[in-house]
Amino acid sequence: MRASQPALLAAGRVIAELRDQMVAQWADWLGDRITSAPTIPRPLVEREFRILLDVISEMVGPLRREVGAVWLRACEHYGRVAAARGLAAGEVVEELQFLRELLIRNLAPVLAAMRARQGMAIMLRLNRVIDKGIAVAVVGYTDALVATLFAQNGVPVFVTDYDTIEVERQLDAIEQELSRTKKSSR
Repeated sequence: MRASQPALLAAGRVIAELRDQMVAQWADWLGDRITSAPTIPRPLVEREFRILLDVISEMVGPLRREVGAVWLRACEHYGRVAAARGLAAGEVVEELQFLRELLIRNLAPVLAAMRARQGMAIMLRLNRVIDKGIAVAVVGYTDALVATLFAQNGVPVFVTDYDTIEVERQLDAIEQELSRTKKSSR
């Protein structure tokens, strides 16, 4: 089952147009969890949400193969930052499940207007993308925890000092990689 090029472009366009609204809704759904750790400020988490939505809007479009590596990198980073935020592994999964729900709710009117086969193909693709993103985010989360344990000789330590400038630099790199990929493919 494959979606047509116009259908893919329409879905990607809706995600891009509603990005800021979906970021606000995502942050609202997370509530206090988004600021539970003072190490990662809310604007930084919201920026990460925006990047994930920017990448996923390309993942349903014609650049899905080219942007795949960027999606995996962004999700792994999301998992690492979630560890720094003090989340449990299940909370990382839950936060990305919220993304799935947001996409379904916001794409529903567009998908309902399409032929059933096209809408179903897009939803299946989005679900595969989100599932893979969840798996990679959990790997990033686990890697961050293991690195913390090794850095402390196996003794868990509460991290109160997380370099937000480094997180911003990493987010800049992901954004630049997405931009380069989009430019080189057009």
